[in-house]
Order: sequence, then C-alpha cells, then structure tokens
Amino acid sequence: MKWENKGSSPDDWLRQEGLHDEVSAAAVKQVLAHQIEHAMKQKKLSKAEVARRMHISRAALDQLLDPQSGSVTLNTRHRAGGAVGFQVRLELV
Repeated sequence: MKWENKGSSPDDWLRQEGLHDEVSAAAVKQVLAHQIEHAMKQKKLSKAEVARRMHISRAALDQLLDPQSGSVTLNTRHRAGGAVGFQVRLELV
C-alpha cells in the first residue's frame, strides 16, 4: 500500500481533525511549565519561594506548573516568568 498523504505534516493532519489549536495550546503550556521548572532548578528557587515572589499559594503554583490545567491565565504565566528572572514572550508566526 502506498502512502497517499505524501508531503503532509502532522500540523496538516491536526488541522484536518480540528485539533490543531487545542494541541498547540497544550504544547505551549507544557513547554512553558518545563522552562519555569528548569529556571527554578537553575537558580535554586524552591516552589515556596517562587510562590512568595508571585504572591500566590504553593498550590496555585503547582496548578501553574501542571500543563493540563486550563485555568491559569496568561498574566499568571507572565508573573511566573518574572519570578524566576525571565520574561514570557508571545509572538505571532
């Protein structure tokens, strides 16, 4: 059997299935959570310290670091970046 979708990409398939935006958003959340955790380790910051810097509870920080959580706002993610010494940057591509 010959591959009929030669030249198509996973992005094309996700668009056809109506899943592209959802999968892309989940990927961004996961990458951002990983980057924040990496920065915390790099700078030797505890969750308690980052939560204190953000003026949120540690439970709220755990929610932010959970890429499955849909209730975390962009503003909160931006504050988390600042709390670990980085900026969150979004751009249209």
